[in-house]
Amino acid sequence: MISEMKTDILVEKMAWETIDIYYFSGTGNTLLVIKKIKDTFEKKGRNVNIYRIEKTNPEEIDVDHAIGLGFPVAEQGTYPFVWDFIKSLPKAEDTPIFMVDTLMTYSGGIVGPVKRIVKNKGYTPIGAKEILMPNNLFPRRIIQDKKERKIQKGLVKSEQFANDILDGRSRWTRIPILSDLMSLFSRKDWSWSLFRVIFRLRVDKDRCTQCGLCVKLCPINNIEMKGYPEIKNKCIYCMRCISFCPTRAIYKGKNNYKRYRTVKANELLEEESV
Repeated sequence: MISEMKTDILVEKMAWETIDIYYFSGTGNTLLVIKKIKDTFEKKGRNVNIYRIEKTNPEEIDVDHAIGLGFPVAEQGTYPFVWDFIKSLPKAEDTPIFMVDTLMTYSGGIVGPVKRIVKNKGYTPIGAKEILMPNNLFPRRIIQDKKERKIQKGLVKSEQFANDILDGRSRWTRIPILSDLMSLFSRKDWSWSLFRVIFRLRVDKDRCTQCGLCVKLCPINNIEMKGYPEIKNKCIYCMRCISFCPTRAIYKGKNNYKRYRTVKANELLEEESV
């Protein structure tokens, strides 16, 4: 009861405090969700800023603002640099925080572990939501109508989640031990190394126009232009370089899958989305 009263007080404070949302989006699913949440908050009179995780220094985060986190699920958890960002959040004193992730089917190793991390840092978790969105990991086919229906359903859930946060109805549950164990897949280097062996990326120099877009899009600076793009050994398969390459020059295997994206490349490169 005391915890619920404390959360209600913090949610009431959010009526006048600024809300800062820090997000990463690979091919656009998460960005669409974050924009819907932002729009919903703003319609209720809140002041909202959204910032790219890969361009944010956690030490500069203002803990006097309510905090939101948004990112895709990967390897049952999320990407290593997103984990590093969460673990590097500054200490707080009851700063309200919420998280939303986008996923294809199931996570298991993200909601609980993130709650534990932020609670240990002094934040008060007020809500977490997982939003199903279309598959962007080497899809064999894309049925446009089905894709749009799934996106719209996800955006409806995003709006409802934002309203639940403001109304004090959102929850952030945690399954101890199991979720912590599942999170190890995405937090260990061996898991990502195995992924790189299975899904080795290549560059077709006959297709490549040397535009450099892949270098700009890579969130971890894993691509270097040496005449043509050179993909180094830290790839996390966020799918940006593959999905946004204008000539399909970056690929894996037989290159017989569809390219999935829901936003334009420049939307992912904005320093601050407003």
